[in-house]
Amino acid sequence: MLKIGVLGCGHLGRIHIKCIRELPDAFELMGCFDTHPEKSAAAAAEFSTLSFHSMDALIESVDVVDIVTPTIKHFGCATSAIKKFRHVFIEKPVTETLAEAKQLLKLATEAGVKAQVGHVERFNPAFRAAWPHFSNPQFIETHRLAEFNPRGTDVSVVLDLMIHDIDIVLAVTKANVRNVSASGVAVLSDTPDIANARIELDNGCVANLTASRISLKKMRKSRFFQRDAYISVDFLKKECEIVRMKSVVGEPDPFSITIDLGDKGKKEIIFEKPAVVESNAIRDELESFARAIEQNSKPEVTLEDGSRALEVALLVLERMAFVG
Repeated sequence: MLKIGVLGCGHLGRIHIKCIRELPDAFELMGCFDTHPEKSAAAAAEFSTLSFHSMDALIESVDVVDIVTPTIKHFGCATSAIKKFRHVFIEKPVTETLAEAKQLLKLATEAGVKAQVGHVERFNPAFRAAWPHFSNPQFIETHRLAEFNPRGTDVSVVLDLMIHDIDIVLAVTKANVRNVSASGVAVLSDTPDIANARIELDNGCVANLTASRISLKKMRKSRFFQRDAYISVDFLKKECEIVRMKSVVGEPDPFSITIDLGDKGKKEIIFEKPAVVESNAIRDELESFARAIEQNSKPEVTLEDGSRALEVALLVLERMAFVG
C-alpha cells in the first residue's frame, strides 16, 4: 500500500484528504501539512491523521505527495518531492509558468517517478460515458459559468475555470493548436472574470470556449459536433446525450424522425442517453494514480497533458483583448 501525504489543507485539500480516507486499499494516509498551522491542525483532527511540522518532514514519510496548494507553490513543492524520488499528484494548473512545467517533466523523467495532474473533469462520469462516442469532432462549444467566489481570484478565470475545458478539447481532438483569439473583462477582480476564446486546431476543429466566475447560475456544459452526430455533456448535472444521423435503407419507420435529403436519401435521427455511472471524480483520479504507480503504467493525465493545457491557457491570456 502506498503511503501518501497531502500538502495544502484549504477547501480542496480537505476534499482530497477525505477522498484518500475513502481509498484504504490504495493509500495509507500519513498526514498533512499547510503553511498555516491552524489549517493543518484542523484537517488532521477532522480526519484523524498527523499534522506535520514541515513540508520536508511530510515528504520524508511518504511514497506519494498530493499537492493541493495555491498554484504559485506547485513548482517548489513538486520539485522538493521529486528530488526525494516521491511520486507526485499536482492539482491544476500544473504550475504557474510553462518553463516550470517543463522543468518538472525533466526532473520526473530523470527521477523515474510518476506524476499526474488534477484535471478532474477527465474523470467526470458524464464525460467518461461520452468518451467512446467521440470521432473527430469538428466544432466544440463549451460554457463553464460559476458564481463569484473570492477563493479563486488569485488567478484569472482562464487558469481557474477555462483550463478544464482546454484540457478536454485537447484530449478529445488529440490535435495541436494552430491559432487562438480571445477577449476578457475584469469585473470584480484584477484579472479577467469572464473570458471567451476561439481555438483553431490543426485537424480543422474549432473550439469556442466561454468561462465566467460572475454568473448568477452555474453551468458546465460542452457540445461536440462531428460527422452525423452531436454529443452534449453536462459536467454539472452529470448527464450525456447523443443525437445521431443514420442512413435509412428502404422505407423509414413511420414512427421515426427522418430528414429527406433529396438525392442523398433519407436519414433517421436517433436520440441516445448513454448510462452514466455515479462516482466521485476526485476519488477516481486519485485511485487511478495509485493504479498507475502500482502497475507502472502511464497516468491518465500526465505532466505532458498538464503542460499542454497550461501552454494553451497562457496563450489565451496572451492573445486576450483584456478590459480591466
